[in-house]
Amino acid sequence: MKISVNDIELFTLTPIQKQVIANDINVDLLDEDMKRRLQYILMHKYEQCFKCLKEEWEPKLAKRMDALPTDADKLAELIFAQEDYKCRKQREDASKLGA
Repeated sequence: MKISVNDIELFTLTPIQKQVIANDINVDLLDEDMKRRLQYILMHKYEQCFKCLKEEWEPKLAKRMDALPTDADKLAELIFAQEDYKCRKQREDASKLGA
């Protein structure tokens, strides 16, 4: 089982590794179970990051505008469009320059 992102192989589960996992998970369900687990991990990370983004930016935006979108994607787009928004890399780079 190969695990890839954007056509770049990240890792491969060997047949024996799959067999070990199949000791606990029905082999007929193994591929779907692995997909579900990967999706859960990535969506959980997204949800945690969105929560932090929202907690930081909602108070700032509330001072700048009358209404905020309730849709998560639209709120994120609004935040990213702010002149003073900086992603993690930009914040780290700015911190290095200031140090």
